[in-house]
Amino acid sequence: MSRPSSLASDRPVLLVQLSDSHLFAEEDGKLLGMNTRDSLEKVVERVQAEQSDIDLILATGDLSQDGSVASYQSFRQLTANLDADTRWFPGNHDELPAMREVCDGSDLLEPVIDLGKWRITLLDSSIPGAVPGYLADDQLELLEQALSEAPERHHLVCFHHHPVSIGCSWMEPIGVRNPDALFAVLGRHPQVKAVLWGHVHQEFDQQRGGIRLLASPSTCVQFAPGSEEFQVDTTAPGYRWLRLHADGRLETGVSRVTGIDFEVDYSIKGY
Repeated sequence: MSRPSSLASDRPVLLVQLSDSHLFAEEDGKLLGMNTRDSLEKVVERVQAEQSDIDLILATGDLSQDGSVASYQSFRQLTANLDADTRWFPGNHDELPAMREVCDGSDLLEPVIDLGKWRITLLDSSIPGAVPGYLADDQLELLEQALSEAPERHHLVCFHHHPVSIGCSWMEPIGVRNPDALFAVLGRHPQVKAVLWGHVHQEFDQQRGGIRLLASPSTCVQFAPGSEEFQVDTTAPGYRWLRLHADGRLETGVSRVTGIDFEVDYSIKGY
């Protein structure tokens, strides 16, 4: 299911999460007034300046806004200078056939990877043609198998949609529709240390029992935390880094770019 770890087991594992890039086929494509290619380029430059010896890049859904082959080719090109293994999985804006076409012959869509003392499992929470998320039976079975096969490892589980309330009323209906099924699986495996997602275009960091729940900024437009209705925030694009220690500890933080000014296109009522 996963390739053997190439790391010394006692060395911390460094992950970088890039989420919700919303690229278009066109280089000048904009989401809510922001050029998404330009913002991703700036985030990647910041990663290069701040992080060295990255073990894994996680692209956690909505790589594309239009689902085009050209947009996925652009994402692959724009992140190529980050010298690390990379994994993708889809969000609600992605088109899996186009994503698969661009990933053909690579391991970009492989869902399980072992690094040091950790196993990272990537799930597809997207529903074709819909905005909310759902973890279908095959994804829950993948999760159960990945956890059961490696009880000695610490586990990080990743997917696109939020499985808990993040305090934004307008986003309540568009998260994972069956979170109880997810947490039932996780609850049977105490080696799960954290769950990581995208979709919400903002930071989130809470604890649920022994599991840390994390969400991260978009590499483009941000959404206002605590908003009742759809609202764009003025916070800059960014990324999340995670350092996974051999003893199961997890350190993480968010870094944001500077120098991006844009005017929100208020004619857009959603995203």
